[in-house]
Amino acid sequence: MQISLQRGFVLHRRPYANTSLLLELFTAEHGRLATLAKGAKRSKSTQAALLQPFQPLWLAWTGRGEVKTLTRAEAAGRALGLIGTNLYCGFYVNELLMRLWPRQEAPESLFSAYQMVLDALTRSDPPDLGLRQFELSLLAAMGYALDLTRLADENVAVRPGEHYLLFPDQGLRRALAPGPASVSGETLGRLVRGEALEPQHRREAKTLLRRALAPHLGNKPLRSRELFRSLPSQEPSAGEAKAS
Repeated sequence: MQISLQRGFVLHRRPYANTSLLLELFTAEHGRLATLAKGAKRSKSTQAALLQPFQPLWLAWTGRGEVKTLTRAEAAGRALGLIGTNLYCGFYVNELLMRLWPRQEAPESLFSAYQMVLDALTRSDPPDLGLRQFELSLLAAMGYALDLTRLADENVAVRPGEHYLLFPDQGLRRALAPGPASVSGETLGRLVRGEALEPQHRREAKTLLRRALAPHLGNKPLRSRELFRSLPSQEPSAGEAKAS
């Protein structure tokens, strides 16, 4: 089965045999899939330099098995210039898709959310809002959408001045008092409206989405979080707050 050119990105790559690459792709119309780029590492091939994460691509492949054969790859624009902690944030987003999104399922809304978070990571503004919105989009695509506007047990609207706890299998409940695991109604409202997050909102939103994702990620640690911990001493707190 031959697939014509599709929009996509490389999520992950590793060497295969002596001259090839095994790629995990994320595409607009076919979702996540594994492909083999035969001969991509040969000295005369330009594909190794092109088939990198955060490079918009046009891709074509063939095959009916779980691992397809890449037949064509072209740049669909300039590579996204992710640097510093934003680069690590990009690795985090890619790892979430690798861990949580099944192969060959492709709601185009999730691909759009992926493009939006990568765009956010190219800007100098703190990328926390983009990351949190992508996590919310991923949970929704998986069938676990969070209602951040109402309480699960009382069916009343969230209020900016109150604090709440997320129970992943139930929803939001009122917190008896603010605490390290709680989130304010102000933070929830900013997430819903897509408004900028101040430092306190960023910390609360990170905690909220960590709790939401934890049941799906299980006990296996994310490698991207380990990368954040290896950053120089002046950067880990900012990077970790952004990424997880």
